[in-house]
Amino acid sequence: MISTQTLDLTDRQRVAAWAADCAERVLWLFEAERPQDRRPREAIERARAFARGEMNVADEIRGRFGDGSTAREVKSPAGVAAARAAGQAMAVCHMGAHALGAAAYAAKAAGLSAFEGPDAAREEIRWQLAHMTPEVRAALRALPPIGEDRSGPLGPGLLASGQLGANIRALQVGLGD
Repeated sequence: MISTQTLDLTDRQRVAAWAADCAERVLWLFEAERPQDRRPREAIERARAFARGEMNVADEIRGRFGDGSTAREVKSPAGVAAARAAGQAMAVCHMGAHALGAAAYAAKAAGLSAFEGPDAAREEIRWQLAHMTPEVRAALRALPPIGEDRSGPLGPGLLASGQLGANIRALQVGLGD
């Protein structure tokens, strides 16, 4: 049985491009701490290549960034969240719901940044919603509400709790606007 969080290939390609845009906006928070480490940037580039149809799902899964080791190699919470946003963007190749994970981590990174100000996470979510194409918005609307479907990243786990869960809830509410 295929999870409702997967999305079809065309929708995964659409949301991968948007997820890469979200992750790239906060990538500087990681790169400020580890300027020579290209793994998050390469993950974003692979997400974009997948979105353009230049990589298939099997290629992406083999090259997946998602083990989290890069995030463990930075000290700042904002840098960690930025690295995880890149990993989530790349994971869209196999499950579309990871696009919301990429956006949630990007908003979290912005909110944790000492440079962005107290409303940074909310502002980032506003930007994310404003930069969705109608096709991306429709694809993301097809996903189940966070915490309701156990068969993917939007299930009752890490993405559904704390700031990440709040960010995804705000995005899902915003999809109706």
